[in-house]
Amino acid sequence: MTNRHAERVRGERTYSLYAPSGARKYVNAAERTRFLRAADSRDPATRALCLMLVYTGCRLSEALNLTADAVQPDSGIIAIASLKKRRTGIVREVPVPDILIGAIRQAKENSGSDQIWPLSRTWSWTLVKRVMAQADITGIQATPKGLRHGFAIHAVECGIPLTLVQKWLGHAQLSTTAIYANAVGPEERRIAARMW
Repeated sequence: MTNRHAERVRGERTYSLYAPSGARKYVNAAERTRFLRAADSRDPATRALCLMLVYTGCRLSEALNLTADAVQPDSGIIAIASLKKRRTGIVREVPVPDILIGAIRQAKENSGSDQIWPLSRTWSWTLVKRVMAQADITGIQATPKGLRHGFAIHAVECGIPLTLVQKWLGHAQLSTTAIYANAVGPEERRIAARMW
């Protein structure tokens, strides 16, 4: 099985945060800030979807699958069903900030559906790309997947243990999550600065 985000090394799949050209695949801190600012100017559903991707690192399809029952406002947790493991029924709980809980509550009021975002994957991807364009985020990182990668990089920068990042992202193998510990550039410098 090949994956466009994976590289083959001696028959094993390894993941990289960079394209062969060296372009990064993740949204960095400055881009994330601009993205959140741009999302604030959008309708409640689009804003909530953007916040969901930033604050949980979930896949776009996982966000679209969420119902109001998955949001646990009292504990500040969202239960995300891993769509890559549908047969096993794996659900991961991700702690989230109150701003996301409030945004989801507001979006749900207007949805008229069991799902929080009763949108197609194509249309929701387009909405996220529009917010990215408004935030002047361009390049291969300007995707929902780039937000997922950015979430993980940010978690590692903040000192979150890789095992917890693994749990929040829903990775089966810690080796998949370990790529985020291999961040380079400004992110690596900030991680190293915690030792200085």
